[in-house]
Amino acid sequence: MTEEELAALEERLAEAEAEVERLQTTAADREARAAHLEEAMTQAKTELASRDEQLAALRDGLAAADSEAEELRAGLRSAAEKYRQAVLVSRAEVPPDLVGGDTVEEVDRQLESALRMVAQLKSHLESQAQAQRVPTGAPARRAPDLAALTPAEKISHGLAQDR
Repeated sequence: MTEEELAALEERLAEAEAEVERLQTTAADREARAAHLEEAMTQAKTELASRDEQLAALRDGLAAADSEAEELRAGLRSAAEKYRQAVLVSRAEVPPDLVGGDTVEEVDRQLESALRMVAQLKSHLESQAQAQRVPTGAPARRAPDLAALTPAEKISHGLAQDR
């Protein structure tokens, strides 16, 4: 082998060693990056598990709050119905069909409306009764009007009265 060939081979060997060193550096960088990414992924999984637990706790709290709200609504409806019954007992003139509602405020609004309607009906019936009122008993006694009678009729009437 000649010196030129030997120098060429040494040069190629140096290039190959430089390439190997570069590839080893690249591989080390990539391994370090992979280790960092694995660590980040582990942290993300831990955080995700923690958030899943928080979400489950919040869902349980929401379910409990929904249940409590439904119980409160049922209690409110029950109280409103008892209030309605008490109001109807104290206001016998109000028909029960006109008063309803799921809350005390609704019962009060419908009661006011029903009372207005009852007052209007009462007023209307009273005005009709006044218009149809006939005085009780016989009419007042008065002497008959004889002005329209002829003199002969007046005499007949006078004689009939004496008998």
